[in-house]
Amino acid sequence: MKESIRLVQLSHPTEGRRVALVQEPSLALLNDAASVYELAHAALEKQEKLEKLVLSRLSDQLLDYDAVYEGESEWKLLPSFDHPQNPAACIVSGTGLTHKNSALNRQMMHQAQELTLTPSMQMYQWGVEGGHPETGSVGVQPEWFYKGTGDALRGHNESLEIPAFGNDGGEEPEVAGVYIVDRNGKPWRIGFTTGNEFSDHVMEKKNYLYLAPSKLRNCSIGPELVLTPDFEEVRGTVGIARNGTTIWSKEIKSGEKNMAHSLENLEHHHFKYPGHRIPFQAHVHFYGADAFSFGEQIQLQEGDVMNVQWEELGRTLKNPLRLAREEEKLVVVEAMR
Repeated sequence: MKESIRLVQLSHPTEGRRVALVQEPSLALLNDAASVYELAHAALEKQEKLEKLVLSRLSDQLLDYDAVYEGESEWKLLPSFDHPQNPAACIVSGTGLTHKNSALNRQMMHQAQELTLTPSMQMYQWGVEGGHPETGSVGVQPEWFYKGTGDALRGHNESLEIPAFGNDGGEEPEVAGVYIVDRNGKPWRIGFTTGNEFSDHVMEKKNYLYLAPSKLRNCSIGPELVLTPDFEEVRGTVGIARNGTTIWSKEIKSGEKNMAHSLENLEHHHFKYPGHRIPFQAHVHFYGADAFSFGEQIQLQEGDVMNVQWEELGRTLKNPLRLAREEEKLVVVEAMR
């Protein structure tokens, strides 16, 4: 990706929400900008480039990015994108089996016998053969999963939780696309952000049909959102730190050059559904992972810090692991009379 405008979302106990432009080592606050969501819709209404609108709202108020990033400021980093008024109007979803290493990890988890391709590996192979159609053509459908609504989103330094009903929790280092739907039902991509598509791999390993509930967990995006159309190739590192020491790390790759599907094909198969083109919806969509620690038999513990860094997407996203304190309780639904 080429260098481009990078934004963060912030909150303050008395000044509320603000958007800021990254100007290392500072953050420049924007005027009249409480969220990226509102900025993007304002740009569409004005028929103006979002980058131009951002630059026109720059203030002279600068924050020390290091202090904010390290949690030493009253300003707190929020998820890099959300629906500020209605989290339920933000769909969080993803596309799996887009990277070969992810498909191989799934193959090892689910393989019944040697030399047999699992349904996961078959689906990845379909993507290799038909996921990069000619421009303007529809390619093969990818795997798709639902993460939840905007309530599932967490920001940099926030904990990702293994719920009482969960079996495990592990990082999935991904790039996420950020989208809005305009008043006419047309989807627009705002840009890309670092993501940790946190999932329950132990639950999934029990049976691949448990994939859907294993994805219904909180997840994180940020700290920065990059305004760029370029998704050819991104490179980075994922790591796990325990008591301040890195116990596992690996280089990762993403972008169309390293995926079984083109971005255009992934976006078509997400937004082809009318329910994903409702005016004023927000979308956060994960594009798949290249590596994760569970695939190398790393068992995360409470307090472990998951680090995801993409060179083209700004600073590292860090999230500690937390275990839910409460025990699982039966949810009772009563009949209306």
